[in-house]
Amino acid sequence: MINLYPTQIESISLHRVGNKNKSEGVFLSEEPFTLNDETNGLLKEYFFKPFREKEENYFKLTNEIDVTFNDIHKIVSGIFDDPSTLHLNSKKIATHLFEQSNHPHIKSGEVYVAHLTNVMLDNTKVDAIGIFKSELKHDFLQLEEKGNNLDIIVQQGINVNKLDKGCLIFNVEKEEGYKVLSIDSNRYDAKYWLNNFLGVDALADENFYTKNYLKFCQNFAKDVVLPAEDKQQEVLFMNRAVNHFAKNDAFEESSFLNEVIENPELIPEFKHYKVEKGPKYSIEDVSNFDIANKAVSDARKKIKNVINLDTNIQIKMDFINPESAEKFVEKGWDEERQMYYYLVYFNKEEKS
Repeated sequence: MINLYPTQIESISLHRVGNKNKSEGVFLSEEPFTLNDETNGLLKEYFFKPFREKEENYFKLTNEIDVTFNDIHKIVSGIFDDPSTLHLNSKKIATHLFEQSNHPHIKSGEVYVAHLTNVMLDNTKVDAIGIFKSELKHDFLQLEEKGNNLDIIVQQGINVNKLDKGCLIFNVEKEEGYKVLSIDSNRYDAKYWLNNFLGVDALADENFYTKNYLKFCQNFAKDVVLPAEDKQQEVLFMNRAVNHFAKNDAFEESSFLNEVIENPELIPEFKHYKVEKGPKYSIEDVSNFDIANKAVSDARKKIKNVINLDTNIQIKMDFINPESAEKFVEKGWDEERQMYYYLVYFNKEEKS
């Protein structure tokens, strides 16, 4: 888990990278940028806010031969070894980005390379390299006095509330390719940023396995539990699954299956579904891993515990304890109406 509130920008360099395919060129600043209190505060919010709001999906720098052949790995290793080389190495980063900027869809923009300290990663203080890019320019109005009137001047600039692209490379696990976080607000050219420029793969850590296993369970519930049983059981299966993850520090698959799947006939279905669909989530050979609490919390927010009925009625199954559903909600069949029904028990109506 990351905490960027105490993080400091020790030094930063700014460059401009064009689209090589359009012969736009690259502009490399001669000197690093000098921060003052105003720009320091604005840039910290501009750079860090997207990472505070985004789900933490970690990557690692890779190369098909060896990670030491990854261009960004070589450059940031030089900065970590000697932070005074940041500006020189930032030029190499900007040039490397320019070399990858050869698709017509890639937009020119400013590149910021920063050496960061006091980053709290998993409760440990580390330093990091931040690489950020601003692409989209926005119109804004500047008002100025002209004689006895106010005049409007339309100018273009960067919206400091929306960073277009960025990554944080943490000075940990160097031999494995460092730990990397990336954001991309535009997403129309994600391959260029992640694959061509950074050269990263998803980092298979506890966050990765927790998130992917729960996504896999969600699809199993939709593809197998729902057709075999009903919407209520689909919702309750996912409720039990998330609660199992929430109350355990480590995942063990046999224990999970015995606790979460109430219908024994669905256990072989689950194992077959894992063989078939597991590779999509990179969990085909995974049955034990440490559980990442934040990934569980993020998954819980995304799961829709709603039963939509064709009579324009919705039932929200918002249960912390899955057993409550069986206690307070009953499903049945009305012979006279030839319709299904849900019977819901309650003590009083809550005020909205």
